[in-house]
Amino acid sequence: MSMYQLTCSIVLYENNPEVLKKAIESVLQSRLNIKLFLIDNSGTDQLKNLAFSNTVDYTFNNKNIGFGNAHNTALEKAGGNAPYHLILNPDIEFHEDVLENIYNFMEKYKDVGQLMPKVFYDNGNLQKLCHLIPAPVNLISRRFFENYHFSKKINDRYELEGFNYNTCANIPNLSGCFMFMRNSVLEKVGGFDKRFFMYMEDIDLTRRMHKVSQTLFYPEVSIYHKYEKGSYSNSKLLKHHINSAIKYFNKWGWLFDEERSQVNNKTLHRLNLPK
Repeated sequence: MSMYQLTCSIVLYENNPEVLKKAIESVLQSRLNIKLFLIDNSGTDQLKNLAFSNTVDYTFNNKNIGFGNAHNTALEKAGGNAPYHLILNPDIEFHEDVLENIYNFMEKYKDVGQLMPKVFYDNGNLQKLCHLIPAPVNLISRRFFENYHFSKKINDRYELEGFNYNTCANIPNLSGCFMFMRNSVLEKVGGFDKRFFMYMEDIDLTRRMHKVSQTLFYPEVSIYHKYEKGSYSNSKLLKHHINSAIKYFNKWGWLFDEERSQVNNKTLHRLNLPK
């Protein structure tokens, strides 16, 4: 029998303590039996005082080991002592019944390996975070030519323009801001790829999860995500993004990726969207 109903991990890096506290409190207010792991990549351990409950385990790395690698540390510490694990960004906030709702849904539908709820900005606007598996042209077009007319068709296809965000759907590329995952499936695919320091690791993991289970967009509950596009304003983060994209396409294929084509076409057909 599992020790917990859910384990959860948040990776910290020089975060605003008040924003982070809201994320932690969102998790701890749940009536589920939860163990929360805080993995701190910051230069100092000033955030350790936010581990204010015996249900919170704090680890100070004393260096930045990256997003995916830090979550892998939490997964190792969690040791599979729950049927589910939640990867959570430090700028997320949600109501107290969200985790119970998702837990009960996952208990009922055993073919779902990963789930993302509906996500809103602080101002109440919807974040459209359901996407196809990216090709190089998608990332280049969105990052450098987003406002150009010629890129609109490319971006609309990748971003599933026309998808009804009130519809539950099996999506091959979900945001890493909230990844509610079945541990038995996660163990099968092996966690985050250690090659990615930051960026693309969530796309890579969701793609591997999608190969063996449903990766579901679930609009019955919602969360709030501040979501700052750091690589759009920070040259260092942009460099990390480019390096990760190169590693991702070296792994899966640049122009030729038959699996990508098949999965994307099946997704568009399933959602009744133009190819």
